[in-house]
Amino acid sequence: MTDNFVFDQELINRYDRAGPRYTSYPTAVEFHDEFTIRDLLKAEGHSKALSLYFHIPFCDTVCFYCACNKIATKDRSKVEPYLKALEQEMLMQANLLDWQRPVEQLHWGGGTPTFLSDEQMVWLMSRTKSLFNMLDNDEGQYSIEIDPREVSPTTLRTLREIGFNRLSLGLQDLDERVQVAVNRVQSAELTFGVMQQARELGFKSVSLDLIYGLPHQSWMSFEKTLDEVIEARPDRLSVFNYAHMPTRFKPQRRINEADLPSAADKLEIMHKAGEKLQAAGYVFIGMDHFALPGDELALAQEEGHLHRNFQGYTTHAHCDLLAFGVSSIGNVGNTFSQNVKTLDEYYAAIEKNTLPIERGLVLNRDDVIRQDVITQLICQFALNFNQIDLAWRIQSSDYFAHELIALEQMQKDGLLVLSEDSLQVTQPGRLLIRNICMVFDRYLPEAQHRFSRAI
Repeated sequence: MTDNFVFDQELINRYDRAGPRYTSYPTAVEFHDEFTIRDLLKAEGHSKALSLYFHIPFCDTVCFYCACNKIATKDRSKVEPYLKALEQEMLMQANLLDWQRPVEQLHWGGGTPTFLSDEQMVWLMSRTKSLFNMLDNDEGQYSIEIDPREVSPTTLRTLREIGFNRLSLGLQDLDERVQVAVNRVQSAELTFGVMQQARELGFKSVSLDLIYGLPHQSWMSFEKTLDEVIEARPDRLSVFNYAHMPTRFKPQRRINEADLPSAADKLEIMHKAGEKLQAAGYVFIGMDHFALPGDELALAQEEGHLHRNFQGYTTHAHCDLLAFGVSSIGNVGNTFSQNVKTLDEYYAAIEKNTLPIERGLVLNRDDVIRQDVITQLICQFALNFNQIDLAWRIQSSDYFAHELIALEQMQKDGLLVLSEDSLQVTQPGRLLIRNICMVFDRYLPEAQHRFSRAI
């Protein structure tokens, strides 16, 4: 589990092109509006356990880099009608589909979930527990995204008391010049103070999010942030590449493009940050994620059961994912479904007592086979063709004949090692795992222009 972050400049230059991040396969680009609730009801292969996701879209202020579905507002009264709508959506899903299976995983994302008051968070968790079979032994993975600027003296204690045991903290960068440029001013004392309080309260895991490629960043400035982060020792780290797409995401238009680091500078930050984290004892999980060796993600990868979904890497591959709130995406059996993206549409559907699904997809057999292959690659950096053949009753050498030919060049370039029985991603190839997965993506040629660059 050491030296698994290897940076090869020549390979990266050759393969750095646009492609999906594969939080799902097929990706959300393939969802369509012909998907109906009837498709959801017919979903096959229900799991014995559930994962629940709640999207809380509200933010007090907008971060200019943000590409999430959010509503920037100072009006806290907007929360109450949204919570009532969430309750109604939960009732519809619980009654319509009769899913009273244990909830092994729960996540509140956003937006800023801590935009809610302590009392509102208690209420939402209480209603969730009344409608779903939540675990009460602290064994579930119940996580929430935290903006340290939206944490009162009682927030973390309240979250711990109602059942949350994992936190994800947004930081991005500690450099004040960078923070001002992206409209997110947040001190080190505040951020690390929240981390320390979380540990004192017994949270099992604390994750920290950083972004490289923001205005005014350089490796010299970013290293100072990284030094402080490493000293604080979060259990997990996400070090994301900022994708500047102002035509798609309106807040990004307020970023001065002339202040953005060059492509070469971004690569330097990514390269040196990865090496520094590895030297500090972090394991490169893949796709911008690092974890301490004893963290659940690192252990799951080592044991071969790491999974990936719309919240990123996870250890609960077997759960059906139910999603609530605007724009949220669920994954039940062989289906994906996404809710409407605006509050007006969401409230209109709830008032009609219908699930607010806007679009989705029913996966066919080929989709599910390729989903399995891509998930194994992006989580384990390896494929066992014999296991694939046995699981899906295919002959990989025939089924993926075209793909195997395409992989030969990648093998020549040193990204992977192919044999009759297996595919093994090399250490330099791990940074380019998206490119390897793209070979197996049959939808990509028509959709590639809609994704960010791989590195």
